[in-house]
Amino acid sequence: MTAARGRPSLTERRRQETRLEIAETAAALFSDQGYEATTVEDIASAAGISLRTFYRYCAAKEDALTPVMTASVGVLVEELARRPVDEPLSSAVQASFTSSAAARQLADREQARRLVRVMGTVPAIRMRWLAAGREMQDQLVPVLAARKGAPENSMEVRLLACALLDGISVAMEHWAWQDEPEDVAELTRRALRYLRIDEL
Repeated sequence: MTAARGRPSLTERRRQETRLEIAETAAALFSDQGYEATTVEDIASAAGISLRTFYRYCAAKEDALTPVMTASVGVLVEELARRPVDEPLSSAVQASFTSSAAARQLADREQARRLVRVMGTVPAIRMRWLAAGREMQDQLVPVLAARKGAPENSMEVRLLACALLDGISVAMEHWAWQDEPEDVAELTRRALRYLRIDEL
């Protein structure tokens, strides 16, 4: 259940916080001691929760990072839906990506970079990330269709959603693996400019 005006209820916000805490704890353990060596018991203990609570939020160890994978896209979609429809898409996406709400997902830069590296290098988690990609595209399609004045089921809108998410993903992965990382917002801007998003 959500509160008025589409805002999450207090209960839902607490659930989101718990999911994020589990994900961040898991990512830290996967990074520090390796994915295979990390058990569900390790994650639950480090997160200060019971095994029962862990399994309430995650079906398996490899599902622990899914909330982090999808949360940023959810924020992006919400912010993008609030932008003026006549604003160039690249500008609207950039403004949404760097909004205060979205920025909170990257508040701890090193933690965020570690999360992205783990998602890209652990096969089981990468499979979850690829599977989540379609769901995230589905979230983005109605917003892009409204901006383009096109049907949600049009091939062009779905291609645009795919290109947009892939561009942001590549920019994030590049950022995560740099020895001296550039500003992630600037990398995202470059990716969107390279893809010529406004011409699609």
